[in-house]
Amino acid sequence: MALHTTEAPLTQGALLTPGEVAVLFRVDPKTVTRWAQAGKLSAVRTLGGHRRFHEAEVRQLLTGVPQQRAGE
Repeated sequence: MALHTTEAPLTQGALLTPGEVAVLFRVDPKTVTRWAQAGKLSAVRTLGGHRRFHEAEVRQLLTGVPQQRAGE
């Protein structure tokens, strides 16, 4: 079950899965989990023990990531 649909825009309080964060950063979801364990990215735990990440924090971190050029 997806947390977000493509029709509705994500809100400030939205939570993202490790997979969704991984797509944004173009890394493996396990890398996102390691970032959370290292304290580089704060995570919220669901009742089932799964990590979720605040979209606002992820988007803020994305502004500091250099973009890959089309020719690379």
